[in-house]
Amino acid sequence: MKINQILIRPKITEKALKEAKDSNYLFEVNKYATKHQIRKAVEKLFSVEVSEVNTAVRKGKIRRLGRRMKEKRKSDEKLAYVKVKKGKIDLFPQT
Repeated sequence: MKINQILIRPKITEKALKEAKDSNYLFEVNKYATKHQIRKAVEKLFSVEVSEVNTAVRKGKIRRLGRRMKEKRKSDEKLAYVKVKKGKIDLFPQT
């Protein structure tokens, strides 16, 4: 798997931004990516040293269509909690 296919996007929420001050970052990643692949991708893309990677799979919710709950589901997503030892990740780069 290529590096640009592993990390999909950073999850920017209020809670994630509070944790980013403590060098903890949250990324949405490819559901087939392993912890080792995620670590290498973050280290190469952001030029930081990663100390820890934790992953979680969030199941997609059932969508409501009209008055009934249908069997349509949002897709599942895999999240990676990355703790950085050295360096800092800029989530809002200046262009």
